[in-house]
Amino acid sequence: MNTLIRILYIDDYELDRELVRDALEKEHGGFLLTEASNRQAFEALLKNHDFDVILSDFNIAGFEGLQVLEIVRAHDVRIPVIIVTGTGSEEIAVKALKQGASDYVIKRPQHIRKLPQTILAVLEKQALVVERIQAEKALVQSESHLRLLVDTIPDLIWLKDQNGVYLSCNPMFERFFGAKESEIAGKTDYDFVDRDLADFFRANDRKAMAANKPSKNEEELIFADNGYQGLFETVKTPMRDSDGKLIGVLGIARDITELRKAENEKLRLERQLKHAQKMESIGNLAGGIAHDFNNILSSVIGFSELALDEVEKGTNLEENLQEVYAAGKRAKELVKQILAFARQSDETMHPIEMGPVAREVLKFIRSFIPATIEIRQTITTDSLIMGNPTQIHQMLMNLCTNAAQAMEETGGVLDVSLKDVCIDKDTLPVGMNPGEYIEIKVSDTGPGIDPDIIELIFEPYFTTKAPGEGTGMGLAVVHGIVDACGGRISVDSTLGKGAVFTIRLPIAENRKAHHDNDSEAFPSGTESILFVDDEAPIARMGRQILESLGYQVTTRTSSIEALELFRVEYHHFDLVITDMTMPNLTGDKLSAELMKIRRDIPIILCTGYSRKISGDAVLKMGIKALAYKPIVKADLARTVRQVLDEANTSKHS
Repeated sequence: MNTLIRILYIDDYELDRELVRDALEKEHGGFLLTEASNRQAFEALLKNHDFDVILSDFNIAGFEGLQVLEIVRAHDVRIPVIIVTGTGSEEIAVKALKQGASDYVIKRPQHIRKLPQTILAVLEKQALVVERIQAEKALVQSESHLRLLVDTIPDLIWLKDQNGVYLSCNPMFERFFGAKESEIAGKTDYDFVDRDLADFFRANDRKAMAANKPSKNEEELIFADNGYQGLFETVKTPMRDSDGKLIGVLGIARDITELRKAENEKLRLERQLKHAQKMESIGNLAGGIAHDFNNILSSVIGFSELALDEVEKGTNLEENLQEVYAAGKRAKELVKQILAFARQSDETMHPIEMGPVAREVLKFIRSFIPATIEIRQTITTDSLIMGNPTQIHQMLMNLCTNAAQAMEETGGVLDVSLKDVCIDKDTLPVGMNPGEYIEIKVSDTGPGIDPDIIELIFEPYFTTKAPGEGTGMGLAVVHGIVDACGGRISVDSTLGKGAVFTIRLPIAENRKAHHDNDSEAFPSGTESILFVDDEAPIARMGRQILESLGYQVTTRTSSIEALELFRVEYHHFDLVITDMTMPNLTGDKLSAELMKIRRDIPIILCTGYSRKISGDAVLKMGIKALAYKPIVKADLARTVRQVLDEANTSKHS
């Protein structure tokens, strides 16, 4: 024995104590015996020392051995007590055991010799009892912790047997049925929900048990206690006992309503980002194309105008030149459309009254759509929006044309309505600010739009038309125009019942509409102009147009040469017109150098397209005007005259 067993022995008879002492010392060397001959000594030793076992005579002067049991229980109930008696009475033995003694030994040599084995047996039994008590306590505590955990988990948790009878559930599940666990246990789903839902639950239970593995599914659940409805992810797991026998199924249902909303929102934002990146990429491409194409169109339009000034009227040549000129102007508008859908356009925005524009579009549409299509219009607004007149006209034309094309074979109704609406923060769509808007609805009674493609219709080059019948640019252009005006466009469609496009454009504070003032008589002058463009044909064309208006023109195709000329003859020129994109020295940098030489020199900066420059930017630089290529003669004449007149006014003020 590695550890001494500490024994406290109380007996008022010395010979008996000696008998016990000899038995322990001779038979076994692992005991440490402490003796007491009276109650006072016994209680003092018990109080001040630790013992593993108590030996007590049954009859002790002043009190009997059974009182020892009471004293020990009051001190430490875990210490076993063995009664040592000189009487082999069965009655005494039973009485001692009933009072809590662990065993008893008769004071006879043959029994005393076995005392060591009796002590060891009692201690072993006591250890097992203590271990069992501790295990039971641990089990109770573990079950308590588990129940607390199950009760506080925000998921629905329940246990059913193989027949679908509920065995237990947590408080969250009680909320679902609107009943207490005591009312749920012993019943089935058919006692609480309709048959279809109960059949659904039961089928999933059987599926999990048959597969012998967890099954997962999503369910729409409505709570009976408060009517809350949510999407729940349910996992059902077969439960088995320690012998592996199937006892039922454990169910756990987790509310994933907000998770699904977050996932859907994430997908929406990802699509939105992808769309924005695609539009930015196409916008960059469109900007590069626009610059080079506008330079080409400048020559086409400019030289056509010059030729038309000189050609004999009424001839085939004049008619052919008019076609070239008209094609050039259409190409110019096409470039504007490309920049509009790519949101790269820097077109001037004006207050526009929407009603007249809509009526004009519908009047034009009526002239070429089939008579089987009825046009209805409800225009109840005289409000204005900020936009480019050409683009707004194009926006409505594209929507109405698409609607008409959807009804070409079957006929139907094209309905256009315009009205003022006020959108507050409670009804505010994503991406819009509260305020007053003009709401434009264009609807048709055609076949509708397939739900699988409805989110793609505003994508550039997306089309459902046959090859050669459409470019896929129409709705992309519309989207770009609406976005540039600070508005939003949406579409609703039901297959077989047509589609409705809804546009909301913010109402302009300025109530005065803008009207273009085209005049047949071009303003002219006699001032001296330096015209700079690295494209020789454009420089030559610019000189001829300006000279036809009466101006004296000097051209240069190099910005460096133009700067050197100006250093020498800066007093000679009244105006400089320069291209923006040129090698060695760009137009904005050339302008800065010219103004260093002569601060008051008026400059017009021309560009085919540049993201680096804008109307506001050039004004801050001191440049008087920004002109976009291709520039028709009328626009160039007005811009030149306006800048020169302002410069003359400044000189004399």
